[in-house]
Amino acid sequence: MTERERPDPDALLAQMQAQDGRARRGRLRIYFGANAGVGKTWSMLSAAQRERAAGRDVVVGVVETHGRAETAALVHGLEQLPLREAPHRGHVLREFDLDAALARRPQLLLVDELAHSNAPGSRHGKRWQDVQELLEAGIEVWTALNVQHLESLNGTVGAITGIRVHETVPDGVLDEADEVVLVDATPDELLARLAAGKVYVPQQARQAQQNFFRKGNLIALREIALRRTAEHVEDDVRGWRVEQSGARADGQTPPAWNTSGALLAAIGPGEAAAHTVRVAARMAGQLNVRWHAAYVETARLARLPAAQRDQVLAALHLAEELGAETAVLTDEDVAGALAAQARRLNCATLILGPAAGSADAPAWDRWLARIRRPLAERLGRRAPDLDLVCVGRTDSARRLARSPAGLRTGNTGDEPARAAAPWKGLACAAAVCVGVTLLATPLSGVLELSNIVMLYLLGVVGVAWRFGRTPAAFGALINVLAFDFFFVQPTFSFAVSDVQYVLTFAVMLGVGLLVGQLTAGLRFQAAVSASRALRTQSLFELTRDLSAALERTQVADIGAAAVQRHFGGEALVLTADAQDRLQPPAAAPAGFDFSVADWAWQHGQSAGLGTGTLSAQPWHYVALKAPMRVRGVLALRPAEPRWLLVPEQAQQLETLARQIAIAVERVHYVEVAQQAVVDIESERLRNALLGALSHDVRTPLTALIALAESLQRLPGADASPAVGEATQAIVAQARALSALVNNLLDMARLESGAAGGAVSLRRDWQSVEEVVGSAIRATRSVLPAGSVRTSLPAELPLVEFDAVLLERVLVNLLENAARYGAPPVVIAARALPQTLQLIVRDHGPGLPASLQGRPDQLFEKFTRGHAESATPGVGLGLAICKAIVQAHGGQIHAADAVPDEAGGGAEFTVVLPRRDPPTAPP
Repeated sequence: MTERERPDPDALLAQMQAQDGRARRGRLRIYFGANAGVGKTWSMLSAAQRERAAGRDVVVGVVETHGRAETAALVHGLEQLPLREAPHRGHVLREFDLDAALARRPQLLLVDELAHSNAPGSRHGKRWQDVQELLEAGIEVWTALNVQHLESLNGTVGAITGIRVHETVPDGVLDEADEVVLVDATPDELLARLAAGKVYVPQQARQAQQNFFRKGNLIALREIALRRTAEHVEDDVRGWRVEQSGARADGQTPPAWNTSGALLAAIGPGEAAAHTVRVAARMAGQLNVRWHAAYVETARLARLPAAQRDQVLAALHLAEELGAETAVLTDEDVAGALAAQARRLNCATLILGPAAGSADAPAWDRWLARIRRPLAERLGRRAPDLDLVCVGRTDSARRLARSPAGLRTGNTGDEPARAAAPWKGLACAAAVCVGVTLLATPLSGVLELSNIVMLYLLGVVGVAWRFGRTPAAFGALINVLAFDFFFVQPTFSFAVSDVQYVLTFAVMLGVGLLVGQLTAGLRFQAAVSASRALRTQSLFELTRDLSAALERTQVADIGAAAVQRHFGGEALVLTADAQDRLQPPAAAPAGFDFSVADWAWQHGQSAGLGTGTLSAQPWHYVALKAPMRVRGVLALRPAEPRWLLVPEQAQQLETLARQIAIAVERVHYVEVAQQAVVDIESERLRNALLGALSHDVRTPLTALIALAESLQRLPGADASPAVGEATQAIVAQARALSALVNNLLDMARLESGAAGGAVSLRRDWQSVEEVVGSAIRATRSVLPAGSVRTSLPAELPLVEFDAVLLERVLVNLLENAARYGAPPVVIAARALPQTLQLIVRDHGPGLPASLQGRPDQLFEKFTRGHAESATPGVGLGLAICKAIVQAHGGQIHAADAVPDEAGGGAEFTVVLPRRDPPTAPP
């Protein structure tokens, strides 16, 4: 068994695991149609009746007959599960009972209307999720689905019919179905059913015919359903072919089947490769099929001049631009490699370029064409099941431009190192011949001539292994001449005394050429295998190292080192900061342009060297695309720029970038999770401390206030002014401390209420004027009469809120204005259609400069405008205001007030939702 014929053990293992998973999972059959009325439910019930007659345990979970007598008749005789009653908004909805189906566990369960949305309160929101749970339990399920309910087609169907369908099913449900049964009906037949009342009742039928069931809509939906079914069948064909190739003893893929019409374009080393690619792209577009392009590299083609190799790479790049999937194959048997690739991809048509003997082919190919069969003939013998299309020559097509100057040097990385200059190989072959002759001459009387021939053949093997075919062929020829001249009688002449030596010369030359050919091919295959092993090793090392990284800097360093080890040159990995901005490197290397890297980051595309965007740059920039978003940029300046044009190397770079991006995203979410844990623990500790402190301090503080007030009322308290002032100061400070403790207690209560799901509110229809007046009276001690002004319209309506809590909000805002602002303090209110706005502004210095641009930070707990201030407080008043307002479903904002005749200041705005108050009874 050859290397190409040997099955992939990983693929076999994956196939066995998939088969094991399918064996445990229930089967899913979907009756698929273009629209309602084609007969999906009727077909499903008919098949179910046949299964019941065959002895299977068939149960109806839910079936929607829509009043059709023919469909309802098919339910007779089938066991039906009772539907589950789900109350909703005063009605009772009858839904499929998932738990009853799991308990009954039939062999076959019918669940109609796959896209149905379950009633609120159900275990799953969608019926297709119920079906997934049934399948996981090993129950076979049959269901029905219309094409307009597929998620990916929702917008397309809506644009065609003008009706947006809200109940959808993910496409993966249809793709993973074991069987898809297309139930089809022509538009005329469906319209006839609609007119006969077999789809909807007469009134609904007339409305449907005017809207959804127009003939043009039915034709378009039918085409979409047919195409979607064909895609599923094509996937089934591919899967079966893969399974069959794994099951066959020889590991060969079955012959290609012309079911999808896929094309494979064979790219050659000549200038006609571009024309072949254009013809293949045009044919694929006309046939509306997928297509591929492949280039088979042999040991001889690996030694082509750089200009011809640039043509091959340019042709592959052109094929990718035109929508093909490209591949570079390495094999000495070009026909066999192309046939195997076509069968693996199920491409029944092979497009070949001009014959090798054409004028634009290399001279070596034109010489070989005279002594070997053309590629088309060899493919015809090797794969008679393939259709071959030979492209003619053309001189009018545009020639592809050579690779940019920065991409013209070096090998492709997937090829072995180029042989040394031809004259070095020829000189070495001659030197080996001389060395063998000098070694064998003193032994000519001891060794047989056949043994001397073996020494010459050993020299040919060494030359072939080191320098390739041409020096090996040259060495075989001069070895024959040297053997004839020095060892065959008569010696020192090319005359031959025995005619049998002519056969010896011929065999010696033939064996030398054959050994040289095989050795050079083996050397080429060994180099290719080593290159592939290097790519695999790079991925393995990168994955292993990234799995242990815990910080972004570690991921960046590991990723850059892995890319640099594989591609040489220089590599950088740039990631984003907390503000979602790409961070430049600490020291930019020569030629690195951060603006190009930022462009790749912003657009999520590659740029720079080897791309169509800013290709003059010496660096290649790749966006690090993770599953959720772009996480950074990988910048590379490879040692061999031409590697970027080789499909295998480009895929390797994309794979490395993908692994780095996933690692960066993993580290990001690890950081998010760690920060969340820290925040939760900090918040829990803070709330516990607040609760304990407020409860333990409140009782002795209340007693302290009572004792201080009693001192003021003692007889003779006014006799000493010093004692009176001290007593009054004790009372004031005790009251301030009491207010602080009340804030702590309120904050703890609000936090515990929010953690429990909601803050308990006593909502009632209240007058805004009364709450404002109560708040002003409560703050008379800090804001004397005349320092507070109101601007309340007379037509303010009643608003539904908790009066005690809202009064607390206004009190805290007024006290804040008294501490940090300046009079006059203005309270204004205005009623908008959906909200009520309460505004408290002062005429002091305004918001602190340290909070400019982020005023909402004022409402965080323990946050003060000035960290070092003589004004007492711990920064809880505004946090309590925010918690109360948010509990009402509103918002609170802070900003610098617009200056007026009294000056500037700070302005706090409370926005509460409102609705129209109830009307008074007559």
